[in-house]
Amino acid sequence: MMLALSHIAKSYTIEGRTIPVLRDVNLELPAGARMSLIGKSGAGKSTLISLIATIERPDAGTLRIGGEDTAAMNDRKLSRFRNAMVGIVFQFHHLLPEFTALENVAMPLLIGRRVSEAFSEARAMLGRVGLADRLEHKPAELSGGEQQRVSIARALIMRPKVLLLDEPTGNLDEETGLIILDLVLSLADEHKLTTLFVTHNKSFARRMERNYELKDGMLWPL
Repeated sequence: MMLALSHIAKSYTIEGRTIPVLRDVNLELPAGARMSLIGKSGAGKSTLISLIATIERPDAGTLRIGGEDTAAMNDRKLSRFRNAMVGIVFQFHHLLPEFTALENVAMPLLIGRRVSEAFSEARAMLGRVGLADRLEHKPAELSGGEQQRVSIARALIMRPKVLLLDEPTGNLDEETGLIILDLVLSLADEHKLTTLFVTHNKSFARRMERNYELKDGMLWPL
């Protein structure tokens, strides 16, 4: 099983008050599976994405990615594991504004790779997402859809096994959002990615083979 969550719980303490967000999340996704996740604002969707991405750790429960128990890893090992196994695309692209599209995508590869190799791979990935003619443009010089394409290329450059998409079309118009969704699904199929797609758009959600709602701190199949 590529992704396995068992009895995941997460709370936050704000001004001395404990607020439970996730209380018993269970999920199993095999390699190559595609899943949509919907839920009301504040339901905990972004928290769940952060936990699966190993950006945060759960208060309780077990998270396994590719059979590896993430709780057994120290922060340094977990960081290396995350970079190798998980790609993530957010609603806001989080591109570095002072760098070009090519530099933004190459950056994750620059540690441990020769510069020429990193830029060659980044150039190829940007070509794959349709931006071969925008390599030297900075984020401010790109449209919203183009910025998300750069973000997708950056998420895939390390050849992850799991792709997490947190409202990646939320800031785009319907037509551009559909183009981005089609691109993501094509790349996910090509690379056999286990894909989890958070969206408020129910027509987009139905494009996934598995559909869940996050409600009352738990996942419910739809």
